[in-house]
Amino acid sequence: MSDHGGAEHGDDHHDGDDRHDEDGHGEGHGHDGHGHDHHGDGHGEGHDHTHDDHHAHDAETVGVAVVTVSSSRSLEEDPSGDYAVEAIENAGHEVVTRELIPDDFDRVQGTVNRLVGRADTDAVITTGGTGVTPDDVTPEAVRQLFEKELPGFGELFRRLSYEEVGTRTVGSRAIGGIADGVPVFCLPGSENAVRLGVEEIILPEVGHLAGLATRDEPDQEGTAADAEDASSAE
Repeated sequence: MSDHGGAEHGDDHHDGDDRHDEDGHGEGHGHDGHGHDHHGDGHGEGHDHTHDDHHAHDAETVGVAVVTVSSSRSLEEDPSGDYAVEAIENAGHEVVTRELIPDDFDRVQGTVNRLVGRADTDAVITTGGTGVTPDDVTPEAVRQLFEKELPGFGELFRRLSYEEVGTRTVGSRAIGGIADGVPVFCLPGSENAVRLGVEEIILPEVGHLAGLATRDEPDQEGTAADAEDASSAE
């Protein structure tokens, strides 16, 4: 995060993120496209119904809250936040709020906790504070809110980042999880890291995750009654 100042924010400038380039993202998109094509061809027509059922709860349009965690930036000088907002809106989703808060444990945790409680918020994306300097506290603050973690998010982010920046990706602590039924993704603060995380991972999956996380629970009384009827029939 060159705008933050290298010494101040550790890997939040981050994961060598300034070294992410268009070629790297082109390869990433190509890989993802191949994966989806393979998924369709490999399963064939016989499994299309199962695939449709699996995505039956997907949300077509998602309301996203974007939070920049930085003690040195402002909303007027926040290219990473600007990029996230543009990408979300270009994908047909809505940015319901955009905020900037300092690198402070209580502020980060309180802000995310408030946002996941909003009726118009289906997902939250934070940028910044995922490095290894003392003031990088986003993962610690947000993880306590998760009822479910999404370890694959951070794992995939670091794998894709490795293809572009090599072993410097070990300094990234990007995480994801479900808080109060809302998917939350915490990314490093550089524009290139946000581009990678938003375009390559979050946007392809956010509708699916938001739909599953808010799926209605089975009716407990109905389930008990069905079990009793089945027992009687035996």
